[in-house]
Amino acid sequence: VDRMDNEWMCRIRVISFDGDDTLWDFGRVMRHSLKHALEELRVHVPGARSADLTIDEMIAIRDRLAGAERCAGVRLEEVRRLAFEETLVSIGVRDPALAGHLNAVYLKHRFGDIELYDDVLPAFDALAKRFQLGLLTNGNTYPKCCGLEAFFQFAVFAQDHGFEKPDPRLFHVALQEANCLGGDMLHVGDSLRADVAGAQNAGVKSVWLN
Repeated sequence: VDRMDNEWMCRIRVISFDGDDTLWDFGRVMRHSLKHALEELRVHVPGARSADLTIDEMIAIRDRLAGAERCAGVRLEEVRRLAFEETLVSIGVRDPALAGHLNAVYLKHRFGDIELYDDVLPAFDALAKRFQLGLLTNGNTYPKCCGLEAFFQFAVFAQDHGFEKPDPRLFHVALQEANCLGGDMLHVGDSLRADVAGAQNAGVKSVWLN
């Protein structure tokens, strides 16, 4: 088994990475960004209605909306804006312009305040000397938002293709972007379903980052 493992590892020349919760703590930056948006909301809508609103309620509204048929195929930034509209409606306010403003505040912090896990940059410094690196994500964090644009030679976003991990087609897109075969690529991610099973079903080796 060790000999077989060494053989396929010697063949690997491309490593793709998931983003959220693999390279950074998505839940942390999302809540941080929603906190800023909620503070801004309370400036524009003062009183008990906004004072009682919680971040957990805002997350629940967004999750319900993301699963709704009307959001099928909608880009994640727009889903978040629609979620702010629904959030305002939930406290009795109909103001699409304010929802757009809150979305801008959220996205400013969501993309601007990402903190990479401590081991990411040292790992990438070492890996980039030997492997082609890429991003393969169901999320919407672009490499330039987290200071990784110099490392990634390709970036594949599910929302650009109409299907997401674990759909093997997204891994096939990454293989095309990297100009390699399935046996030449290794995918790293935190989700057993989306990353590990998805990669394996596409003929790509995988590493579960637990």
